[in-house]
Amino acid sequence: MSVIEAPNHLNDVRNYYAEIDRPHVKIPLMTSVGESPSGKHIVAASNSFIFEEAHGSEPDIVHEDWDYNMHLMKFYKKLRAGETYTFSVVASACSTEHYDDPHNEAERLTIFAMLEGKDRLLKRHRQAWNKLWESDIIVEGDDQAQRDIRFAIYHLYSFARAGTAYSLSPMGLSGLGYNGHVFWDTELWMYPAILLLQPDIAESLLNYRFERMDAARQNAFSHGFDGVMFPWESAGDGSEDTPVWALTGPFQHHITGCIAWSNWKYYQVTKDKEWLREKGYPLLREAADFWASRVDRVAENQYNIDNVIGANEWEENIDNNAFTNGMAITTLQYATQAAQELGLTPNPDWMHVAENIPILKFPDGTTRENRTYDGVEIKQADVNLLAYPLKIVSDDTAIRRDLDYYEPRMSPNGPAMGPAILSVLYSRFGEPEKAGELFAKSYEPNKVPPFGVISETAGGTNPYFATGAGGMLQAVLSGFGGLDITDEGIIQLDTKLPKGWKSLTLTGIGKEKKTFTVK
Repeated sequence: MSVIEAPNHLNDVRNYYAEIDRPHVKIPLMTSVGESPSGKHIVAASNSFIFEEAHGSEPDIVHEDWDYNMHLMKFYKKLRAGETYTFSVVASACSTEHYDDPHNEAERLTIFAMLEGKDRLLKRHRQAWNKLWESDIIVEGDDQAQRDIRFAIYHLYSFARAGTAYSLSPMGLSGLGYNGHVFWDTELWMYPAILLLQPDIAESLLNYRFERMDAARQNAFSHGFDGVMFPWESAGDGSEDTPVWALTGPFQHHITGCIAWSNWKYYQVTKDKEWLREKGYPLLREAADFWASRVDRVAENQYNIDNVIGANEWEENIDNNAFTNGMAITTLQYATQAAQELGLTPNPDWMHVAENIPILKFPDGTTRENRTYDGVEIKQADVNLLAYPLKIVSDDTAIRRDLDYYEPRMSPNGPAMGPAILSVLYSRFGEPEKAGELFAKSYEPNKVPPFGVISETAGGTNPYFATGAGGMLQAVLSGFGGLDITDEGIIQLDTKLPKGWKSLTLTGIGKEKKTFTVK
Protein backbone atom coordinates (compact mmCIF):
# COMPACT_ATOMS: atom_id res chain seq x y z
CA MET A 1 0.00 0.00 0.00
CA SER A 2 0.93 3.61 -0.55
CA VAL A 3 -0.31 6.00 2.15
CA ILE A 4 -0.71 9.76 2.20
CA GLU A 5 -1.16 11.11 5.71
CA ALA A 6 -1.38 14.88 6.11
CA PRO A 7 0.45 16.39 9.11
CA ASN A 8 -1.87 17.44 11.92
CA HIS A 9 -0.98 21.11 11.56
CA LEU A 10 -2.52 21.35 8.08
CA ASN A 11 -6.09 22.58 7.83
CA ASP A 12 -9.09 21.65 5.65
CA VAL A 13 -7.40 18.56 4.19
CA ARG A 14 -9.14 17.06 1.13
CA ASN A 15 -8.35 13.62 -0.28
CA TYR A 16 -8.81 12.64 -3.94
CA TYR A 17 -8.38 9.53 -6.06
CA ALA A 18 -8.65 9.06 -9.84
CA GLU A 19 -7.44 6.75 -12.58
CA ILE A 20 -6.36 7.99 -16.00
CA ASP A 21 -6.93 5.28 -18.57
CA ARG A 22 -4.98 5.18 -21.84
CA PRO A 23 -4.58 2.35 -24.38
CA HIS A 24 -0.96 1.84 -23.31
CA VAL A 25 -1.13 2.59 -19.58
CA LYS A 26 -3.40 3.07 -16.60
CA ILE A 27 -2.32 5.81 -14.16
CA PRO A 28 -3.63 5.57 -10.57
CA LEU A 29 -3.47 9.00 -8.97
CA MET A 30 -3.89 9.66 -5.25
CA THR A 31 -3.73 13.27 -4.01
CA SER A 32 -4.19 15.26 -0.80
CA VAL A 33 -4.61 19.03 -0.59
CA GLY A 34 -4.64 21.22 2.53
CA GLU A 35 -4.08 24.69 3.92
CA SER A 36 -0.86 25.71 5.67
CA PRO A 37 -1.22 26.60 9.39
CA SER A 38 -1.30 30.33 8.62
CA GLY A 39 -3.76 29.90 5.77
CA LYS A 40 -1.37 31.72 3.45
CA HIS A 41 -0.62 28.69 1.28
CA ILE A 42 -2.30 25.67 -0.23
CA VAL A 43 -0.10 22.56 -0.27
CA ALA A 44 -0.63 19.43 -2.33
CA ALA A 45 0.94 15.97 -2.49
CA SER A 46 0.23 13.35 -5.11
CA ASN A 47 1.54 9.87 -5.87
CA SER A 48 1.20 6.89 -8.15
CA PHE A 49 2.56 3.38 -8.70
CA ILE A 50 4.97 2.44 -11.46
CA PHE A 51 4.34 -1.16 -12.59
CA GLU A 52 6.61 -3.02 -14.96
CA GLU A 53 3.84 -5.14 -16.50
CA ALA A 54 2.32 -4.52 -19.88
CA HIS A 55 -0.94 -2.57 -19.89
CA GLY A 56 -3.81 -4.81 -18.91
CA SER A 57 -1.74 -7.02 -16.64
CA GLU A 58 -1.20 -4.48 -13.84
CA PRO A 59 -2.77 -5.44 -10.52
CA ASP A 60 -6.11 -3.91 -9.58
CA ILE A 61 -5.87 -0.89 -7.30
CA VAL A 62 -8.08 -0.49 -4.23
CA HIS A 63 -8.47 3.01 -2.77
CA GLU A 64 -9.50 3.45 0.87
CA ASP A 65 -10.28 6.55 2.94
CA TRP A 66 -9.14 5.97 6.52
CA ASP A 67 -9.61 9.37 8.10
CA TYR A 68 -10.05 13.00 7.14
CA ASN A 69 -6.28 13.38 6.83
CA MET A 70 -5.27 9.90 5.62
CA HIS A 71 -6.03 7.65 2.67
CA LEU A 72 -4.25 4.92 0.76
CA MET A 73 -4.17 2.88 -2.39
CA LYS A 74 -3.16 -0.78 -2.34
CA PHE A 75 -2.91 -3.89 -4.46
CA TYR A 76 -2.41 -7.61 -3.89
CA LYS A 77 0.08 -9.85 -5.63
CA LYS A 78 0.65 -13.56 -4.98
CA LEU A 79 4.24 -14.78 -5.37
CA ARG A 80 5.73 -18.24 -5.53
CA ALA A 81 8.68 -19.07 -3.29
CA GLY A 82 11.81 -17.46 -4.76
CA GLU A 83 9.83 -15.26 -7.18
CA THR A 84 10.74 -11.56 -7.45
CA TYR A 85 8.26 -8.78 -8.16
CA THR A 86 9.25 -5.15 -8.68
CA PHE A 87 7.17 -1.99 -8.50
CA SER A 88 7.86 1.63 -7.54
CA VAL A 89 6.06 4.52 -5.91
CA VAL A 90 6.52 7.96 -7.44
CA ALA A 91 5.33 11.19 -5.78
CA SER A 92 5.46 14.96 -5.95
CA ALA A 93 4.58 17.86 -3.67
CA CYS A 94 4.21 21.60 -4.25
CA SER A 95 2.39 24.64 -2.92
CA THR A 96 1.17 28.11 -3.85
CA GLU A 97 4.71 29.23 -3.08
CA HIS A 98 5.54 27.73 -6.49
CA TYR A 99 2.28 27.41 -8.45
CA ASP A 100 -1.11 29.13 -8.42
CA ASP A 101 -2.81 25.73 -8.73
CA PRO A 102 -0.78 23.26 -6.62
CA HIS A 103 -3.47 20.56 -6.70
CA ASN A 104 -3.38 20.07 -10.46
CA GLU A 105 0.33 20.80 -10.76
CA ALA A 106 1.23 18.13 -8.19
CA GLU A 107 -0.78 15.63 -10.22
CA ARG A 108 0.83 16.74 -13.48
CA LEU A 109 4.29 16.35 -11.97
CA THR A 110 3.42 12.89 -10.67
CA ILE A 111 2.11 11.86 -14.09
CA PHE A 112 5.28 13.22 -15.71
CA ALA A 113 7.48 11.26 -13.32
CA MET A 114 5.39 8.11 -13.64
CA LEU A 115 5.61 8.14 -17.44
CA GLU A 116 9.32 8.99 -17.36
CA GLY A 117 9.72 5.63 -15.67
CA LYS A 118 12.03 4.33 -12.99
CA ASP A 119 15.15 3.96 -15.15
CA ARG A 120 15.08 7.50 -16.55
CA LEU A 121 14.30 9.01 -13.15
CA LEU A 122 17.10 7.13 -11.42
CA LYS A 123 19.57 7.99 -14.18
CA ARG A 124 18.94 11.73 -13.78
CA HIS A 125 18.93 11.38 -10.00
CA ARG A 126 22.36 9.72 -10.03
CA GLN A 127 23.74 12.27 -12.49
CA ALA A 128 22.65 15.10 -10.19
CA TRP A 129 24.22 13.46 -7.14
CA ASN A 130 27.43 12.66 -9.00
CA LYS A 131 27.71 16.35 -9.87
CA LEU A 132 27.31 17.31 -6.21
CA TRP A 133 29.84 14.71 -5.10
CA GLU A 134 32.53 16.31 -7.25
CA SER A 135 32.92 18.40 -4.09
CA ASP A 136 33.92 15.84 -1.51
CA ILE A 137 36.07 15.06 1.52
CA ILE A 138 38.16 11.90 1.18
CA VAL A 139 39.84 10.38 4.25
CA GLU A 140 42.36 7.59 3.81
CA GLY A 141 43.08 5.43 6.84
CA ASP A 142 39.94 5.89 8.95
CA ASP A 143 36.90 4.27 7.36
CA GLN A 144 34.51 5.20 10.16
CA ALA A 145 35.46 8.88 10.03
CA GLN A 146 35.04 8.75 6.25
CA ARG A 147 31.52 7.37 6.59
CA ASP A 148 30.58 9.92 9.25
CA ILE A 149 31.92 12.83 7.18
CA ARG A 150 30.13 11.69 4.02
CA PHE A 151 26.93 11.23 6.03
CA ALA A 152 27.19 14.84 7.21
CA ILE A 153 27.89 16.14 3.70
CA TYR A 154 24.98 14.11 2.33
CA HIS A 155 22.55 15.71 4.74
CA LEU A 156 23.66 19.27 4.00
CA TYR A 157 23.46 18.58 0.26
CA SER A 158 19.98 17.10 0.77
CA PHE A 159 18.64 19.99 2.82
CA ALA A 160 19.54 22.89 0.50
CA ARG A 161 19.61 23.59 -3.20
CA ALA A 162 21.23 26.03 -5.61
CA GLY A 163 19.05 28.43 -7.55
CA THR A 164 16.59 29.08 -4.73
CA ALA A 165 16.11 31.53 -1.88
CA TYR A 166 15.59 28.83 0.77
CA SER A 167 17.71 28.41 3.86
CA LEU A 168 18.54 25.69 6.37
CA SER A 169 16.86 24.95 9.67
CA PRO A 170 18.78 23.22 12.50
CA MET A 171 16.98 19.95 11.70
CA GLY A 172 17.02 20.52 7.96
CA LEU A 173 14.30 18.46 6.29
CA SER A 174 14.59 15.58 8.77
CA GLY A 175 11.61 16.56 10.90
CA LEU A 176 9.57 19.37 12.40
CA GLY A 177 12.15 20.28 15.06
CA TYR A 178 12.29 24.07 15.57
CA ASN A 179 9.35 24.33 13.13
CA GLY A 180 11.71 24.73 10.19
CA HIS A 181 12.79 28.19 11.40
CA VAL A 182 16.16 29.64 10.40
CA PHE A 183 18.68 30.66 13.10
CA TRP A 184 22.37 31.55 13.30
CA ASP A 185 22.85 27.80 12.89
CA THR A 186 22.73 28.44 9.16
CA GLU A 187 25.25 31.24 8.75
CA LEU A 188 27.84 30.36 11.38
CA TRP A 189 27.66 26.58 11.43
CA MET A 190 26.29 25.01 8.24
CA TYR A 191 27.09 27.75 5.74
CA PRO A 192 30.92 27.74 6.00
CA ALA A 193 31.20 24.09 4.86
CA ILE A 194 28.62 24.64 2.11
CA LEU A 195 30.43 27.79 0.95
CA LEU A 196 33.69 25.88 0.54
CA LEU A 197 32.09 22.83 -1.09
CA GLN A 198 29.12 24.31 -2.99
CA PRO A 199 29.21 28.12 -3.40
CA ASP A 200 26.09 28.03 -5.58
CA ILE A 201 24.11 26.42 -2.77
CA ALA A 202 25.61 28.95 -0.35
CA GLU A 203 24.22 31.76 -2.52
CA SER A 204 20.70 30.35 -2.05
CA LEU A 205 21.09 30.65 1.73
CA LEU A 206 22.14 34.29 1.33
CA ASN A 207 19.22 34.97 -1.00
CA TYR A 208 16.85 33.84 1.74
CA ARG A 209 18.08 36.64 4.00
CA PHE A 210 18.26 39.24 1.23
CA GLU A 211 14.63 38.66 0.25
CA ARG A 212 13.56 39.18 3.86
CA MET A 213 15.34 42.47 4.47
CA ASP A 214 12.05 44.39 4.57
CA ALA A 215 10.94 42.32 7.57
CA ALA A 216 14.36 42.83 9.22
CA ARG A 217 14.10 46.56 8.55
CA GLN A 218 10.69 46.67 10.23
CA ASN A 219 12.08 44.68 13.15
CA ALA A 220 14.87 47.20 13.66
CA PHE A 221 12.44 50.12 13.45
CA SER A 222 10.10 48.50 15.99
CA HIS A 223 12.99 48.19 18.47
CA GLY A 224 14.15 51.75 17.89
CA PHE A 225 17.21 50.95 15.78
CA ASP A 226 18.39 51.78 12.26
CA GLY A 227 19.12 49.42 9.38
CA VAL A 228 18.16 45.74 9.56
CA MET A 229 17.69 43.62 12.68
CA PHE A 230 17.24 40.00 11.63
CA PRO A 231 15.04 37.75 13.80
CA TRP A 232 16.51 35.02 15.96
CA GLU A 233 13.98 32.50 14.58
CA SER A 234 13.03 33.44 11.05
CA ALA A 235 9.92 31.97 9.46
CA GLY A 236 8.92 32.00 5.79
CA ASP A 237 8.09 35.71 5.79
CA GLY A 238 11.19 36.73 7.75
CA SER A 239 9.25 37.61 10.89
CA GLU A 240 10.39 36.86 14.44
CA ASP A 241 8.93 33.50 15.46
CA THR A 242 10.80 32.72 18.67
CA PRO A 243 8.34 31.64 21.40
CA VAL A 244 7.64 34.53 23.76
CA TRP A 245 8.94 32.61 26.79
CA ALA A 246 12.38 32.34 25.13
CA LEU A 247 14.32 35.57 25.66
CA THR A 248 16.55 34.76 22.70
CA GLY A 249 13.99 36.37 20.36
CA PRO A 250 14.25 39.96 21.55
CA PHE A 251 17.89 39.80 22.76
CA GLN A 252 20.11 37.51 20.66
CA HIS A 253 21.22 40.31 18.34
CA HIS A 254 24.47 38.75 17.18
CA ILE A 255 22.54 36.99 14.41
CA THR A 256 22.54 40.21 12.37
CA GLY A 257 26.32 40.14 12.57
CA CYS A 258 26.46 36.47 11.57
CA ILE A 259 24.41 37.19 8.46
CA ALA A 260 26.57 40.17 7.50
CA TRP A 261 29.71 38.08 8.10
CA SER A 262 28.44 35.34 5.79
CA ASN A 263 27.85 37.84 2.99
CA TRP A 264 31.42 39.09 3.02
CA LYS A 265 32.73 35.52 3.17
CA TYR A 266 30.80 34.75 -0.02
CA TYR A 267 32.45 37.68 -1.75
CA GLN A 268 35.90 36.61 -0.55
CA VAL A 269 35.33 33.16 -2.09
CA THR A 270 33.64 34.20 -5.35
CA LYS A 271 34.90 37.76 -6.02
CA ASP A 272 31.50 38.36 -7.62
CA LYS A 273 31.46 42.16 -7.69
CA GLU A 274 28.06 42.39 -9.38
CA TRP A 275 26.54 40.31 -6.57
CA LEU A 276 28.33 42.47 -4.00
CA ARG A 277 26.90 45.64 -5.54
CA GLU A 278 23.35 44.33 -5.88
CA LYS A 279 22.93 42.18 -2.76
CA GLY A 280 25.98 41.83 -0.52
CA TYR A 281 26.77 45.48 0.11
CA PRO A 282 23.15 46.63 0.58
CA LEU A 283 22.79 44.06 3.37
CA LEU A 284 26.20 44.82 4.89
CA ARG A 285 25.44 48.56 4.81
CA GLU A 286 22.19 48.20 6.72
CA ALA A 287 23.65 45.70 9.17
CA ALA A 288 26.41 48.22 9.92
CA ASP A 289 23.79 50.95 10.40
CA PHE A 290 22.06 48.67 12.89
CA TRP A 291 25.19 48.20 15.01
CA ALA A 292 26.04 51.91 14.87
CA SER A 293 22.59 52.64 16.32
CA ARG A 294 22.62 49.65 18.70
CA VAL A 295 25.70 50.65 20.72
CA ASP A 296 25.40 52.77 23.86
CA ARG A 297 27.87 55.65 23.45
CA VAL A 298 28.61 55.98 27.15
CA ALA A 299 31.96 57.74 26.81
CA GLU A 300 34.12 59.25 24.10
CA ASN A 301 36.05 56.01 23.60
CA GLN A 302 33.63 53.36 24.93
CA TYR A 303 30.60 52.21 22.98
CA ASN A 304 28.97 49.38 24.92
CA ILE A 305 26.51 46.79 23.64
CA ASP A 306 24.39 46.07 26.68
CA ASN A 307 21.45 43.78 27.46
CA VAL A 308 21.98 40.92 25.02
CA ILE A 309 22.22 37.13 24.91
CA GLY A 310 25.41 35.80 23.33
CA ALA A 311 26.34 32.49 21.77
CA ASN A 312 26.31 31.01 25.29
CA GLU A 313 22.56 31.23 25.79
CA TRP A 314 22.75 30.29 29.47
CA GLU A 315 23.93 33.83 30.24
CA GLU A 316 20.88 36.06 29.66
CA ASN A 317 20.60 39.84 29.49
CA ILE A 318 24.28 40.51 29.94
CA ASP A 319 26.45 43.44 28.87
CA ASN A 320 29.37 43.54 26.42
CA ASN A 321 29.22 39.90 25.43
CA ALA A 322 32.47 38.90 23.72
CA PHE A 323 30.94 37.19 20.68
CA THR A 324 28.24 39.80 20.13
CA ASN A 325 30.75 42.64 20.35
CA GLY A 326 33.15 40.77 18.08
CA MET A 327 30.44 40.26 15.46
CA ALA A 328 29.48 43.93 15.65
CA ILE A 329 33.09 45.01 15.12
CA THR A 330 33.46 42.55 12.23
CA THR A 331 30.26 43.77 10.54
CA LEU A 332 31.34 47.39 10.72
CA GLN A 333 34.78 46.52 9.31
CA TYR A 334 33.36 44.37 6.48
CA ALA A 335 30.77 47.01 5.50
CA THR A 336 33.58 49.56 5.27
CA GLN A 337 35.69 47.18 3.19
CA ALA A 338 32.78 46.33 0.89
CA ALA A 339 32.10 50.00 0.19
CA GLN A 340 35.74 50.57 -0.67
CA GLU A 341 35.76 47.50 -2.92
CA LEU A 342 32.92 49.09 -4.93
CA GLY A 343 34.59 52.50 -5.10
CA LEU A 344 32.09 54.00 -2.65
CA THR A 345 32.76 56.18 0.37
CA PRO A 346 31.89 54.26 3.54
CA ASN A 347 30.16 55.92 6.44
CA PRO A 348 33.09 57.08 8.62
CA ASP A 349 31.01 56.42 11.74
CA TRP A 350 31.20 52.68 11.10
CA MET A 351 34.93 52.37 11.79
CA HIS A 352 34.70 54.98 14.54
CA VAL A 353 32.17 52.79 16.33
CA ALA A 354 34.12 49.57 15.62
CA GLU A 355 37.26 51.02 17.19
CA ASN A 356 35.41 51.87 20.40
CA ILE A 357 33.49 48.64 21.08
CA PRO A 358 35.24 46.85 23.99
CA ILE A 359 36.36 43.24 24.19
CA LEU A 360 36.58 42.69 27.93
CA LYS A 361 39.48 40.93 29.68
CA PHE A 362 40.16 39.33 33.03
CA PRO A 363 43.20 40.72 34.89
CA ASP A 364 45.42 37.95 33.45
CA GLY A 365 44.46 38.86 29.87
CA THR A 366 41.91 36.06 29.30
CA THR A 367 38.95 37.29 27.28
CA ARG A 368 35.94 37.73 29.56
CA GLU A 369 32.70 36.38 28.11
CA ASN A 370 30.67 39.32 29.41
CA ARG A 371 30.86 42.04 32.01
CA THR A 372 29.54 39.86 34.86
CA TYR A 373 30.85 36.44 33.76
CA ASP A 374 32.45 34.68 36.74
CA GLY A 375 33.59 31.30 35.42
CA VAL A 376 30.36 29.30 35.47
CA GLU A 377 29.69 26.38 33.11
CA ILE A 378 28.80 27.50 29.57
CA LYS A 379 26.49 25.99 26.99
CA GLN A 380 28.90 26.25 24.05
CA ALA A 381 31.79 28.19 22.57
CA ASP A 382 31.44 31.96 22.77
CA VAL A 383 34.80 33.62 23.46
CA ASN A 384 36.65 31.02 21.37
CA LEU A 385 34.64 32.08 18.30
CA LEU A 386 36.64 35.33 18.39
CA ALA A 387 39.70 33.33 17.28
CA TYR A 388 37.87 31.23 14.71
CA PRO A 389 36.07 32.15 12.60
CA LEU A 390 36.23 35.86 13.47
CA LYS A 391 39.97 36.47 13.96
CA ILE A 392 39.22 39.24 16.46
CA VAL A 393 41.65 37.43 18.78
CA SER A 394 44.65 36.57 16.59
CA ASP A 395 47.66 36.39 18.90
CA ASP A 396 48.62 32.75 19.58
CA THR A 397 49.26 33.38 23.26
CA ALA A 398 45.84 34.97 23.70
CA ILE A 399 44.09 32.22 21.73
CA ARG A 400 45.68 29.51 23.88
CA ARG A 401 44.90 31.38 27.08
CA ASP A 402 41.22 31.52 26.08
CA LEU A 403 41.25 27.84 25.08
CA ASP A 404 42.76 26.78 28.40
CA TYR A 405 40.18 28.78 30.33
CA TYR A 406 36.95 27.98 28.47
CA GLU A 407 37.44 24.38 27.30
CA PRO A 408 36.96 22.87 30.80
CA ARG A 409 33.93 25.12 31.34
CA MET A 410 32.01 23.82 28.31
CA SER A 411 29.06 21.69 29.42
CA PRO A 412 28.92 18.05 28.33
CA ASN A 413 25.19 18.69 27.88
CA GLY A 414 25.70 21.44 25.34
CA PRO A 415 24.90 21.17 21.62
CA ALA A 416 27.04 19.17 19.22
CA MET A 417 28.95 21.97 17.56
CA GLY A 418 30.93 23.57 20.41
CA PRO A 419 33.96 21.25 20.48
CA ALA A 420 34.30 21.57 16.69
CA ILE A 421 35.52 25.16 17.09
CA LEU A 422 38.13 24.08 19.62
CA SER A 423 39.21 21.32 17.23
CA VAL A 424 39.85 23.89 14.47
CA LEU A 425 41.97 26.00 16.82
CA TYR A 426 44.09 23.07 18.02
CA SER A 427 44.62 21.98 14.40
CA ARG A 428 45.96 25.40 13.60
CA PHE A 429 48.24 25.18 16.63
CA GLY A 430 49.75 22.01 15.15
CA GLU A 431 48.26 19.68 17.76
CA PRO A 432 46.43 17.08 15.63
CA GLU A 433 45.83 14.56 18.43
CA LYS A 434 44.05 17.10 20.63
CA ALA A 435 42.19 18.35 17.54
CA GLY A 436 41.21 14.78 16.70
CA GLU A 437 39.92 14.16 20.21
CA LEU A 438 37.71 17.26 20.01
CA PHE A 439 36.58 16.41 16.47
CA ALA A 440 35.29 13.07 17.76
CA LYS A 441 33.73 14.80 20.76
CA SER A 442 31.88 17.21 18.44
CA TYR A 443 29.58 14.51 17.08
CA GLU A 444 30.28 10.92 18.22
CA PRO A 445 28.41 11.20 21.57
CA ASN A 446 25.45 12.54 19.58
CA LYS A 447 25.15 9.63 17.14
CA VAL A 448 21.83 7.81 17.37
CA PRO A 449 21.63 4.10 16.48
CA PRO A 450 21.19 2.26 14.25
CA PHE A 451 22.38 4.60 11.50
CA GLY A 452 24.46 7.15 13.41
CA VAL A 453 22.34 10.22 12.67
CA ILE A 454 23.41 13.21 14.76
CA SER A 455 21.13 14.53 17.51
CA GLU A 456 21.41 17.99 19.02
CA THR A 457 22.85 16.84 22.33
CA ALA A 458 24.61 13.71 23.60
CA GLY A 459 22.02 11.03 24.21
CA GLY A 460 19.35 13.02 22.36
CA THR A 461 16.91 11.60 19.85
CA ASN A 462 15.97 14.57 17.65
CA PRO A 463 17.96 13.97 14.47
CA TYR A 464 19.15 15.05 12.05
CA PHE A 465 20.99 17.98 13.68
CA ALA A 466 22.40 19.67 10.60
CA THR A 467 24.04 22.34 12.76
CA GLY A 468 26.23 19.66 14.31
CA ALA A 469 27.08 18.32 10.86
CA GLY A 470 28.22 21.80 9.87
CA GLY A 471 30.42 22.08 12.94
CA MET A 472 32.16 18.73 12.49
CA LEU A 473 32.73 19.48 8.79
CA GLN A 474 34.38 22.78 9.71
CA ALA A 475 36.70 20.81 12.00
CA VAL A 476 37.75 18.79 8.95
CA LEU A 477 37.80 21.50 6.25
CA SER A 478 39.18 24.45 8.23
CA GLY A 479 40.92 22.44 10.92
CA PHE A 480 42.66 19.31 9.60
CA GLY A 481 42.39 20.58 6.01
CA GLY A 482 43.68 24.04 6.89
CA LEU A 483 41.32 25.90 4.54
CA ASP A 484 40.99 29.57 5.39
CA ILE A 485 38.76 32.17 3.69
CA THR A 486 40.64 35.44 3.23
CA ASP A 487 40.62 38.53 1.01
CA GLU A 488 42.91 36.53 -1.31
CA GLY A 489 40.27 33.80 -1.57
CA ILE A 490 40.60 30.28 -0.17
CA ILE A 491 44.10 29.52 1.08
CA GLN A 492 45.53 26.50 2.89
CA LEU A 493 47.35 26.75 6.20
CA ASP A 494 49.92 24.19 7.35
CA THR A 495 48.22 21.50 9.42
CA LYS A 496 48.74 17.89 10.48
CA LEU A 497 46.38 14.94 10.50
CA PRO A 498 45.24 13.02 13.59
CA LYS A 499 46.48 9.53 14.30
CA GLY A 500 45.25 6.94 11.82
CA TRP A 501 44.52 9.41 9.03
CA LYS A 502 47.01 8.73 6.22
CA SER A 503 45.75 11.49 3.94
CA LEU A 504 42.96 14.02 3.55
CA THR A 505 41.83 15.14 0.09
CA LEU A 506 39.37 17.99 -0.40
CA THR A 507 37.95 18.12 -3.93
CA GLY A 508 35.80 20.63 -5.80
CA ILE A 509 36.58 23.49 -3.41
CA GLY A 510 35.33 27.00 -4.20
CA LYS A 511 34.29 28.44 -7.54
CA GLU A 512 37.44 27.09 -9.22
CA LYS A 513 36.71 23.55 -7.94
CA LYS A 514 40.26 23.17 -6.62
CA THR A 515 41.75 20.15 -4.87
CA PHE A 516 43.66 20.44 -1.59
CA THR A 517 45.52 17.63 0.16
CA VAL A 518 47.11 16.98 3.54
CA LYS A 519 49.30 13.91 4.09
